[in-house]
Amino acid sequence: MAETNRVTFGSKLGVILATVGCAVGLGSIWRFPYMVGENGGFAFLLVFMVCTIFLGLPIMITEFFIGRHSRSNAAGAFKKLAPGSRWSIIGYNGVLAAFLILGFYSVVSGWTLEYIWQALSGSLDGKSTADFTQDFETFSSGVWRPIFWTIVFVALTHYIIAAGVEKGIERASKIMMPALFFILIALCIRSVTLPGVEQGLAFLFEPDFEKITSSVILSAMGQTFFSMSIGMGCLITYGSYFGKDTNLQVTALEVIVINTLVALLAGVMVFPAVFSFGIEPTAGPELVFITLPNIFEQLPFGSAWSFVFFILLALAALTSTISLHEVATAYIHEEYHTTRGRAAWIVSIGVVILGTLASLSFGVLKDWTIGGLTIFNALDYITAKIMMPLGGMFICIFVGRRIDKKILKAELTNEGTIPFYFFNTYAFFIKYIAPVGIGLIFLNELGLIDLIRTWL
Repeated sequence: MAETNRVTFGSKLGVILATVGCAVGLGSIWRFPYMVGENGGFAFLLVFMVCTIFLGLPIMITEFFIGRHSRSNAAGAFKKLAPGSRWSIIGYNGVLAAFLILGFYSVVSGWTLEYIWQALSGSLDGKSTADFTQDFETFSSGVWRPIFWTIVFVALTHYIIAAGVEKGIERASKIMMPALFFILIALCIRSVTLPGVEQGLAFLFEPDFEKITSSVILSAMGQTFFSMSIGMGCLITYGSYFGKDTNLQVTALEVIVINTLVALLAGVMVFPAVFSFGIEPTAGPELVFITLPNIFEQLPFGSAWSFVFFILLALAALTSTISLHEVATAYIHEEYHTTRGRAAWIVSIGVVILGTLASLSFGVLKDWTIGGLTIFNALDYITAKIMMPLGGMFICIFVGRRIDKKILKAELTNEGTIPFYFFNTYAFFIKYIAPVGIGLIFLNELGLIDLIRTWL
């Protein structure tokens, strides 16, 4: 089953940092704070942490199992584990989802480079909220600047991917992840020194169980999925680079703890500042590119803080684009027997083309719609609301019903050399509970839960 000569990460630290980089991205630093703001603060945080432990952890372990046991890319894994069956569709779904996500994700990632440049050049100085709003809309709807920054970001990603697993992905992760944590902690320290910090921290950490609703629960489940890169082939692909001595259980737990810590730090960074300056915590997705730069510019050395913040976002984005790119690159490299460099070029060129279309959908192509959605929004909708939940759900069904429990336990215990105290509970959860939970996320993301409520 396994390829004995398959490349692996070179160290335990490399395994952890690379996999954390796969999970930690804009989903944790950009999406998590505004989701907390829109869903009642602590209520959302509490449910998110519960979902992370009882939903995210088992599924992450499961994806690691698929990757390491098959020693193959996301699509090839299912061909090896279930030869001659249609289960390989799950793998193709993951590869396609990663490529499509990379197409629009690179656009947003490119925006972080634009704002790094603006902060560095002093272009953010002395602007009002209206100025930030107008400037963001003008920039994002433009033609050449957003595309230029998208290409630059794809080029950075390509350079790391082309260098290989150990010399590219692992080496970059060892540099970027510590830098990301250092910058994030520095911004948190600055945020909690602002006046009125108590209100922001209370919003994030003060228990208010009355705000826990079915909508909050489903939103938290969806954020768990999004922030941990579940169902898009990344964890399977990275798992295939784990050595046979890697403890999959401990690795998954460490990744989840660090990912949750990053999300908490992002909340600590954002909400004290938001409340200190009287900004509504429900500001939404524009929190990063409009609201927070406006806050930073009201602080001493505002442009410097904005520069540091957007460096943080760029690093988080780059760790994610690397993992997404690797899913597609590994697939082309292995399934079509071409060189890694050529596979990386094919993916990069495809992403630039797709990213260009997604970027132009904010401006000259805004009238080009798919089901009433712009190209950018359609890519987001199709991947986040359909492909990822379906991929995660069928991964659980596949392992729960197709894989022999003896094989599963042997892989997860490194052939019996490490214990798995709750294996039967885990196996039951993956087979029955997780698919139902993910199915609810799927229905909620499509808006069908609200439709059912109206009928009732």
